[in-house]
Amino acid sequence: MCNKPTLAASLPASWSSPLAAELKSAYFKTLCAFLAEQQQLGKTLYPPSPLIFNAFEHCAFDKVQAVILGQDPYHGPGQAHGLSFSVPAGVAVPPSLKNIYKELYQDLQIPIAKHGCLNDWAQQGVLLLNSVLTVEQGLPGSHQNRGWETFTDKVISTLSTERSGVVFFLWGAYAHKKAALIDPTKHLILQAAHPSPLSAYRGFFGCGHFSQANRYMLAQGREPVQWQLNEAQASLAF
Repeated sequence: MCNKPTLAASLPASWSSPLAAELKSAYFKTLCAFLAEQQQLGKTLYPPSPLIFNAFEHCAFDKVQAVILGQDPYHGPGQAHGLSFSVPAGVAVPPSLKNIYKELYQDLQIPIAKHGCLNDWAQQGVLLLNSVLTVEQGLPGSHQNRGWETFTDKVISTLSTERSGVVFFLWGAYAHKKAALIDPTKHLILQAAHPSPLSAYRGFFGCGHFSQANRYMLAQGREPVQWQLNEAQASLAF
């Protein structure tokens, strides 16, 4: 999955420049060593190594319109492909994503998608970012506190500092803490309960975040995100 030059080298150029110091840092080298050790021990890690930076591959630094922050990759076979909340076409839609679709329908009357691949969003500048970018099969949270949070916090703070007009979707208490990294005078911060079935009825449903985001983009003279997913193209995405 990782050796010291390879993981850093796999980050797309538009991101490796603003994050150059992170890629050379001691914590990132330690993270790489940890991932390499896990692989040598025969652990199955998700997402597959070519997809660790998939969110960045689809969304260049200067094209980011919005960030949807997740916490951990899915830990079941075939689910994680490097985009928060998303699964490849053909994989059952996870419960939290089902609730995101329900809110989209309530907010913008967008028909509920039959698949869980959010590639269409990513290609429009929606950075689907997990706070932790890898996980061991069957062990949620197994790669927390190994360095990924430091890296992705820097992603958020760098976007805040160097860009303007980005919409940050922060769902759930964990994501809410990341608001401290974002300048609210330069960006739109949208906070609600997590879309998980355990919490969606405590403020996620009815939050209206998708329409708020699009109004904000339009007010800045930008094209809003087309949130409706292309059913025909989903099977070709990965």
